[in-house]
Amino acid sequence: MAGWSCLVTGAGGFLGQRIIRLLVQEKELQEVRALDRIFRPETREEFSKLQTKTKLTLLEGDIQDAQYLRAACQGLSVVIHVAAIIDVSGIAPRETIMDINLRGTQLLLEACVQASVPIFIYTSSVDVAGPNSYREIVQNAREEEHHESTWSAPYPASKKLAEKAVLKANGCMLRNGGTMHTCALRPTYIYGEGSPFLSSVMNMALKNNGVLKSTGKFSIANPVYVGNVAWAHILASRALRDPNKAPNIQGQFYYVSDDTPHQSYDNLHYNLSKECGLSLDSSPSVPLSLMYWLAFLLEMVSFLLRPIYNYHPPFDRHLLTLSNSVFTVTCKKAQGDLGYEPLFSWEEAKQKTGEWISSLAQQHKGTLKTKTQ
Repeated sequence: MAGWSCLVTGAGGFLGQRIIRLLVQEKELQEVRALDRIFRPETREEFSKLQTKTKLTLLEGDIQDAQYLRAACQGLSVVIHVAAIIDVSGIAPRETIMDINLRGTQLLLEACVQASVPIFIYTSSVDVAGPNSYREIVQNAREEEHHESTWSAPYPASKKLAEKAVLKANGCMLRNGGTMHTCALRPTYIYGEGSPFLSSVMNMALKNNGVLKSTGKFSIANPVYVGNVAWAHILASRALRDPNKAPNIQGQFYYVSDDTPHQSYDNLHYNLSKECGLSLDSSPSVPLSLMYWLAFLLEMVSFLLRPIYNYHPPFDRHLLTLSNSVFTVTCKKAQGDLGYEPLFSWEEAKQKTGEWISSLAQQHKGTLKTKTQ
């Protein structure tokens, strides 16, 4: 484990920032290259305050720019590929999602081959495994069971194909005659301070008199705290550089979860925000089967209108299934192969996330005061 260097794509995002914070503390790490399309001023400021001897280089570029990627990968030991469009609502065009999530990954793999980067770690998603039906119950899924998403929706499809490309690249020959070794991490639903999705849920509730909209009442999931997902990436980078551990990890994928209790998405959002006075919607729920058929009808309307109007349904069958299924995984394989144990307990994660949600509530109150003055 001599001096080494690492590139993190999507470094300015929710998960990418947390990986950078942990990564710069790694021993013998000489340089971290943080790549994103653009870094917000507050992100640049935060990175500049990191207490580290490791050189941190910020790179602004497009994951679809093959020439830029080849230059960014020169002289690297490890690439951690986090960058992706996360869209389960069908808002982003399908072509854009496939270009970024799949083609971008393929271009980065090729850049690593040309630059002779020996280790490639891919941030996948539990969505590549399912759920495929809200009627199907999957509990404590293991890697060897090979659950696979059958959805054609662009997000799960693009992530599934990209993960397959990454794992297939394991063992391929590099330009210098060396060998590339890869692995993929499949985190469950990631929560924590700074989550764009959680921010949207909370801001919507704050505008709704503190009532959380019910979107996942019938689900049972095992969400994972962002700090623990970042930690899993650090452990993967260590393990793939360790000649004793690497042979068991090369070409493998791993589910990543923690001790966050298995619960519905609605209950998770409530448990994280109840200290701020937010409450669950107590109005009667429409039967899930009826919602599923309504989603189908809305998809048909969208399809029929497509030649003349770009209509985005408020929800579709994929989103409805994703939000209302019993689908949990176990991370025992990651514990055994990577030595993964969560850095943060559920209580710590809940407290940190709750404090952040409280700050959102304070900002909302400040905005209301300004509007009424």
